[in-house]
This record gives sequence, structure tokens and C-alpha cells, in this order.
Amino acid sequence: MSDIRGSVVDDEALAALTERARREVDEGLLPTAQWALAVDGEVVAGETIGEAPAGEDTRFVIFSCTKAVVASAIWQLLAEGSLRLQDRVADLVPEFGSNGKDVITVEQVLLHTSGFPLAPLGPGAWDTREGRLAAFDRWRLNWEPGSRFEYHATSAHWVLAELLERIDGVDHRTAVRRRVLEPLGLERLALGVDATDAADVARVRNVGDPPSAAEWEAVLGIPGFDLGEVTDDALLLFADPANLSVGVPGGGAVSTAADLALFYQALLSNPDELWDPEVLADATDNVRNTFADPQTGVPANRALSIVLAGDDGQAHMRGFGHRTGPRAFGHGGAGGQIAWADPGRGSSFVWLTNGLDRHLIRQWRRTSGIASKAGAATGPDA
Repeated sequence: MSDIRGSVVDDEALAALTERARREVDEGLLPTAQWALAVDGEVVAGETIGEAPAGEDTRFVIFSCTKAVVASAIWQLLAEGSLRLQDRVADLVPEFGSNGKDVITVEQVLLHTSGFPLAPLGPGAWDTREGRLAAFDRWRLNWEPGSRFEYHATSAHWVLAELLERIDGVDHRTAVRRRVLEPLGLERLALGVDATDAADVARVRNVGDPPSAAEWEAVLGIPGFDLGEVTDDALLLFADPANLSVGVPGGGAVSTAADLALFYQALLSNPDELWDPEVLADATDNVRNTFADPQTGVPANRALSIVLAGDDGQAHMRGFGHRTGPRAFGHGGAGGQIAWADPGRGSSFVWLTNGLDRHLIRQWRRTSGIASKAGAATGPDA
């Protein structure tokens, strides 16, 4: 064991993590990757691997890792009393109340149980508030709110963004920056990046070939996997420099691995009580959604817009690998991106890439392997 900047890290496990994090880049399967391990408020290890001129200041589109950042601003509204979990969204955003959506609560939106997982919103409509509100009015339900779980890849967080805007009186990108990013000094983590300021963002691209039907059958017992909204083309659309300025709240932020790891450190330490301690504990440690994922059958294990590892032996199916503690929490992103904190060890870990591997089975195994190595690097739960 070594004392790195005052934090105890297992040297052998750290070497194994480094080797595993580099593997697919070294083998030419991914163009670039970056990772960071933080403990007790400091980044203690990490690197950027891959194509020049990639370096420690290179930023990556973090896709659905964005969700935890946006949710953390909503948690502040809950503490202030300007928003309550039982509030009906339509009481605050009347444009949303059409087509039976008037019964949907804030809690259901945060838990992905609100019933509009595939509601469309894209370029042309998402560029303006008027366009977004018009889309809300058109959206319809796929199933009864609160009756099941299905991942809302982008739709639910557009509603959260509008709630921020209604209550704070500023654009959702500004609200997130003022409430969370600026107080924490996270200058490389941003929601809404103009194309003129995106030169340091690694350009996203698809790599690899999809699994064959035989491979799907061998792993899941089915001939394929429904990507839903998260298709190759949709992800490239979110990551296009022309669209990064929109600040898609469910998947459009950019960051370095270090800044995102430090965001999770802040959720562990709550500096200057940026979040109300009771609300933060509820948001990061109270499972409110145990509905089964319709694709995998694994319980969702969701708190308020984030995922908990759990103690049911399924943490690796939720992006945490096999070696984190049961109270680890976080939210991964497309491409197999990893972002979590482990309260039992005071650690957080982030792994990012600009390569969207079409071979989802390989991507899932990569995520599990890297996350497991990261979990082992800081030893057993305290």
C-alpha cells in the first residue's frame, strides 16, 4: 500500500487498473480514453491514453453522466422548499400537462417511472425554450406513470431543466453552473459549450461492429438488444460540436475525468453544506425505484436520478463492477463511461472515452472490468 497525497491506495491494484484502462486503446479498439481515481477530496491517480494531442486537459462528452450533475441542482431546490417530490410537474409547467401527463410527479420524473421514455426532442426544437415547451405539449404517455421503470434517456431531464428555469428564472445551463459547478471550482466540467470553445473536446466517433445474433443469444438468450433512443446516430448528434451549446440535460455535458471525479468527491464530503445533508443522504443512499429493467430484468436500484450499486450481486449490471461497496452511487454514460463514488472508502472513479463501441457486449465487459479494478484499488470498505 502507498500513501499518495495522504490517501492509501493499493499499488498492485492500481497497476492492474492502469493496465486495464489502457487495454482497448493500446489494441486500437478505442481512439482515446481518460480516467481519474480520487480519494478524500483529491485526485490520486489517472491518465489520458490515445491519440495526440490528447492530454490531461482534454475534455470528453460525458453523455448520461450528465444526469447526476443536473439532478444535484434539483436536490438544492428540494432543500429550499421551492420544489417538492410530490409536486405535479404540470402545476409548475402547465405546458406539460396535456395528454394525461398532468398526474406525473417530480419524484416520478427523477426515478424514470413517469411513462414517457421515448418522447422526442431534437435539433430545431431543443434550441429554444418555446420549441421545448411545444414538444412537451405534444408528448404522450407510453404507460401509466408510476407503474413501471423504463430509462428516459433524455426526455425526463428536459423536464428537470425546465423546472430549474421556472424556479431560478435563468437558463438551465446557467442554473447548474451557478448552483453547482462554480461553488465547487469545477472549471473543466460544463453544460453548454459553444462550438468556438469546443476545440479541447475529443471528437466522438463510432468504432467496432455490433454483436452477432449468436453472440446476443449466448449472453442474454435473445437475438438482439433494443437500443431505444440511444442509437449510434443519436449519440453522434448529441456530441456534435454544433449541439453541445444546447446543454442537453440528460447527456450533453463535457468534462475531464478529474473534474467529474471531484464532483463525486463533493457529493461525499458536501463542502460548506452545498446540499442540505438530509436531502443529499436521501438522494444518494435511499433506493426509491426497484422496478425491474425491462431489458435486463435487474432491479433498477435508483435513488433520485442516480443508481446505487446494492448488495444483491448485480452491481456489475449497473456499472459498478464487482469490487465497490454496496452503498456506491453514480451514473454511467453511453460508450461505457463510468462515474461513481463509494462512501465506504471515500473514493470516486471516472473513466471516459470518445469511442462509442458498437459491440455492446464488449463495451459492457470493459465497463465491468475497469470498474472492478478501480473498486479494488482503494481496498475494503471502511
